[in-house]
Amino acid sequence: MKNFRPIVATVWLCISWLSALTQNTNPGFVIGQDTLNRNITTAVPFLSITPDSRAGGMGDVGVATSADANSAYWNAAKLAFIDKGTGASFSYTPWLGKIINDMKILYLSGFYKVNRESTVGASLKYFDLGQIDFRDGQNNPLGRFNPREFAFDVTYSRLLTEHFSIGGSLRYIHSNLTGSLQNGGVDAQPGQSVAVDVGVFYTKQLESKNATLSWGAFISNIGAKMTYTNSTSANFIPTNLRIGGAYKTELDALNSITFALDFNKLMVPSPPGGSQKSLLSGILGSFGDARGGFSEELREVTVSAGVEYWYNNSFAGRLGYFFEAQDKGNRKYLTIGIGAKLNEFGFDVAYMVPTNGRESALAETMRFSLFYVLPIKAKEDDSVTD
Repeated sequence: MKNFRPIVATVWLCISWLSALTQNTNPGFVIGQDTLNRNITTAVPFLSITPDSRAGGMGDVGVATSADANSAYWNAAKLAFIDKGTGASFSYTPWLGKIINDMKILYLSGFYKVNRESTVGASLKYFDLGQIDFRDGQNNPLGRFNPREFAFDVTYSRLLTEHFSIGGSLRYIHSNLTGSLQNGGVDAQPGQSVAVDVGVFYTKQLESKNATLSWGAFISNIGAKMTYTNSTSANFIPTNLRIGGAYKTELDALNSITFALDFNKLMVPSPPGGSQKSLLSGILGSFGDARGGFSEELREVTVSAGVEYWYNNSFAGRLGYFFEAQDKGNRKYLTIGIGAKLNEFGFDVAYMVPTNGRESALAETMRFSLFYVLPIKAKEDDSVTD
């Protein structure tokens, strides 16, 4: 087992390096040597990457925006308020395309409105990391493999009142970074975990104005730590708390605009030494374990802000901004997007523009989404929420 650990550690370092490369912009940055960098790393970071183009065009907001086919990722509770009967969406993102030509993220999601109160959904997120050539500690070739990761979810969302809903998802996560690679007589094993999401959502039409005010809270990826060798080297998955609100106003019969704001906090231990904590202590202690105290805890919160404009419910324009503290990753980028709907079909496109003043691997990132929805059919057995 000890002979095999360096191989797994090398693969894990490559994944962490790619993650850090998308975040850190310090000149001369070398992983493990930048004492100013305190960003939190987890296993399967692909779970935190925005999958769809609508949210991607609005600075990665989504916990309180109007419900759509991708709502389960942002807040499972929103699905109960969706105004369609059935729908599906497919999204494609060439990831880190500026430096890697064969890495991509695919996201397929769908929903079904059971009755007025309940909606169910399912989704699959697939991350293809491209071809990697493996070598041992003496630089001897061990073969080539294409690491892949995926997460499959099932979701249930329910109205509790006319304005308030709850929702949750159950997720299976599979991460295969080394395939059937062997070293020292020990086989590699894919990392696996099971996680749950829970969320709440509130929305209400304002009587004094032709507007809607919404807010939501969502905790995602509450699940067991992941290992590729044994339990002693397990890593936290990206448990995340997202809270935020949205304000939508109807300017006139044809024009509407939505303003949205989200705050995110990873509920995993801050470095160093956090990987040794248990799941529960790591989650609960994540709000007070930063070395710099409360001020550093605040810097671990990322901020997303977005605006969405619709004309005649057919054409959309989007603008957003994402902010992360410099010592926690330094991701800062502007996003723009467009969308269109024609009857049951629609598409969205988003484009990312880094604004941290230096060359970024996230530059020129584009997302593409297609969706198909069907209207609600009346059901005689629909229940009515009091």
